[in-house]
Amino acid sequence: MEVSYMMTCASRREYLRRVYLRYQQASWAERQRILDEFCATCAYNRKYAIRLLNGPPPSAKPVRRRRRRGVTYRSRVIAILRAVWETADYPWSVRLKALLPEWMPWIRRRFRLQPRLERQLLAISPRSMDYRLRPYKRVLRRRLYGRTKPGTLLKHHIPVKTDHWDVKVPGFTEIDLVSHSGNSAAGDFCYSLNVTDIHTAWTETRAVLGRGQEGIRQALEEIRQALPFPLQGVDSDNGSEFINAQLFRYCRSRAIQFTRGRPYKKDDNAHIEQKNWTHVRRLLGYVRYDSGAAREAINDLYRNELRLFQNLFLPSVKLAKKERVGSRLRRRYEEPATPLQRVAASPQADPERVAALRQQREELDPFQLSARVQAKLEEIFRLSREARGQAGRGHPAAAQRSSANGTEAARSQAARQRNPRRRGRRRFRRRQSSWRTIASRVRV
Repeated sequence: MEVSYMMTCASRREYLRRVYLRYQQASWAERQRILDEFCATCAYNRKYAIRLLNGPPPSAKPVRRRRRRGVTYRSRVIAILRAVWETADYPWSVRLKALLPEWMPWIRRRFRLQPRLERQLLAISPRSMDYRLRPYKRVLRRRLYGRTKPGTLLKHHIPVKTDHWDVKVPGFTEIDLVSHSGNSAAGDFCYSLNVTDIHTAWTETRAVLGRGQEGIRQALEEIRQALPFPLQGVDSDNGSEFINAQLFRYCRSRAIQFTRGRPYKKDDNAHIEQKNWTHVRRLLGYVRYDSGAAREAINDLYRNELRLFQNLFLPSVKLAKKERVGSRLRRRYEEPATPLQRVAASPQADPERVAALRQQREELDPFQLSARVQAKLEEIFRLSREARGQAGRGHPAAAQRSSANGTEAARSQAARQRNPRRRGRRRFRRRQSSWRTIASRVRV
């Protein structure tokens, strides 16, 4: 029995490369035999085989002509999209897609949109947004090391709680402190007390000078009064600014559930750790604020423009469920919504405050609100230690002090290089202290 054999495309291309040159140099009679052999081997139609053998020389790999798509979204649409993206503090494309219909009344007035441009702006997909905004994206990655140490007071009275993902009502919050110490942790400096609701993602922040227990309690009380729903629970880390008798009595007197996460487990407070970056660190940076004027300026921003802009106009996404498919973990997210929309959909919210917030949202312009936030951030930076240091560099006395410090540092470095025995003793002391720390942790 004869078994038919089907050649692959690569085999046919290789056979054509071998036969092509011999066919071009052969006589008419030899060409007929080569053509018969070529058609029988490759199962080609005779006319198609003649076109291949009389055509251009075959290459090693066929060149695929890529069909280019036409430009769907013109530069005007991308320019408006970029302006909205920058005004909204560079949100993720899925959040930006949900933000555009909410901001459309103000976008129409500001950019005088035609109906055709408005339809294109609302039709652009999140993936197209990522592709068209890719040249303008800048990614900054820096690690932030916390400056809190675990408290030892009342730990057995404050339960450890890790099931924060199943909260279905507003009022259960996570709290944390973000330090604004710059390069030095000496002395008193400002902290941002950040509070975020787990169910609605509503976030309130206040600045305090130092980590005093009374200052933290007063800031938390002010945040409690500003929330559009009753405060039912507070979850913190194990820092001594939270694990203390004063805050414990405050929560008990107001029937607020007080819990804490596990030591050295930041995932227990994942919601507030995310807001520490998006709502505080991205705005105020890593500079040092250590004056009362800086604290008041930061609080003026937190209480007014920033609170309204982030809670009323910026949508966020929430994790709906996680499912494992083979070795991969697939996450499903809910539709993006603003914290105000989630608060309004909850029956536990205060109806009068929700109505007032909705009325306030209709009267505000997110573009003007974002411009005021940026202007206040520039004023706040002028109150930082780094800005004051840059302003003082031009003074002769400051220049003399810096040059003297530089000379002294250079002399000490030269002395260390000349005395290797002293450098070796210093290294041994550092190793010995690290060994003692490791040994104490092992004993514990």
